[in-house]
Amino acid sequence: MNYDQKISAYDLIIFGAKGDLSKRKLLPALYQLEKSFKLHINTRIIGVGRANWDKENYRKIVKDCIMKFSNEKINKKIWNKFSKKLLFCNIDVNDTSSFIKLQKIINQDRKILINYFALPQHTFKSLCKGLKKFQLNLKKDRVILEKPLGNSLQTSKKINIQINKVFKEKRIFRIDHYLGKETILNLLALKFSNSILFTNWSNKTIDHVQITVSEEVGIEGRLSYFEQTGQMRDMVQNHLLQILSILAMSPPINLKANNIRNEKLKILKSLRTIDEKNINKNTIRGQYQSGKINNIKVPSYLKEIGKKNYSNTETFVAIKVNIDNWKWYGVPFYLRTGKRLPKKYSEIVIYFKPLNMNLFCQSSKKFPLNKIVIRLQPNEGIDIFIMNKIPGLDSNYTLKETKLNFDYKHSFKNLRIYDAYERLLLDSSLGIQSLFVRRDEIEESWKWIDSIIHAWKNKKSKLEFYKAGTWGPQSSNDLLKRDGKYWNIYS
Repeated sequence: MNYDQKISAYDLIIFGAKGDLSKRKLLPALYQLEKSFKLHINTRIIGVGRANWDKENYRKIVKDCIMKFSNEKINKKIWNKFSKKLLFCNIDVNDTSSFIKLQKIINQDRKILINYFALPQHTFKSLCKGLKKFQLNLKKDRVILEKPLGNSLQTSKKINIQINKVFKEKRIFRIDHYLGKETILNLLALKFSNSILFTNWSNKTIDHVQITVSEEVGIEGRLSYFEQTGQMRDMVQNHLLQILSILAMSPPINLKANNIRNEKLKILKSLRTIDEKNINKNTIRGQYQSGKINNIKVPSYLKEIGKKNYSNTETFVAIKVNIDNWKWYGVPFYLRTGKRLPKKYSEIVIYFKPLNMNLFCQSSKKFPLNKIVIRLQPNEGIDIFIMNKIPGLDSNYTLKETKLNFDYKHSFKNLRIYDAYERLLLDSSLGIQSLFVRRDEIEESWKWIDSIIHAWKNKKSKLEFYKAGTWGPQSSNDLLKRDGKYWNIYS
């Protein structure tokens, strides 16, 4: 098999090669791209970190990571090709002068550089300084930034200003791995290529929408990060708002990056402000206590972070969101995300309005609302729930809710579902920004989130507790019950 003609050689520099992101996600994804013939033969992958490794040490470590975090055996032929691309450069990113070592490697065979900042944000200033000093940011070079960028609108702007001094906006790839998921990509096709949905995708027919991102895990060793961040900044500001904006956006004039991002931005700008006046009515924040998940005892958040008495950091958030535009006015969007919940899954549930008249009232006084469930993970697919007649000779119609199912694994048996990082790393190498977040999107998201966080602080919003292994505080159910609605039960 030949390499894709669009694929060019480049140098990918991973700052933070020793980190969890690199080991769990980036290196296995790059190996899969090699396997799919999506890495040019002359591409190099240069790990950067403070370690006395030579290229042989690094190659062994990379191989161990791929074996550990990929759900398959390593193919020797593929590994031999892939391992030749791997190099390591010992750099202290806080020591600008040490970047000369990286420059020497790059100048041996100068290609387009893709700089991946897989390091904490406080290092970005030093990284930019080193790259600029040693000309590792030429006109066609790029940078990939991990979320969340900053912890407020002010800090996000500060980071963006630092990056913009070194890279132009069209060379900046702000990554949110949810945007690389196949099911998120399919949202555009689902909405804009099917007339049955396109004509019914508005407040005329949709009753409400639920978006849930549920995690079984706790903070997984990210103690200092999460205690300063919380679930609102860690998950809602990026993942959930990105899903919401793609779900609600109007059709762009074409699929070019800026046209897609323009439509997403319009949604973010239309979000109704949540502030001190309506904070308690529209948000719930919780923190997990000890409990059981899969019959295994797990500790409380306080115990995990080593505090005895108190932490005000939320591990669960539920929000009622309103979009104040002509298309979505009056349709509530309910967002929910939390740690130490019973299941790891992500889904979108779209409920449709009831019919004005019930022709079958003699047998059934009330029907459940029709709904579409879009399963983002696991078991990616789409379920449509509709009413059907139960077969029989009875003269009365007896109806039952039934499920129409589309499942990726069964519908595309011979096709592998690519990991989000594979898609995003490939797109960054091709210079395609459609699935990356523009600066104004980030800042508009922070503007909305900041208002909520400030209201929590100023109103001294109550932090509610929930047992690990449950679906969050009871008040998250009440958030919907007040509107006569209920969270979808995951099956």
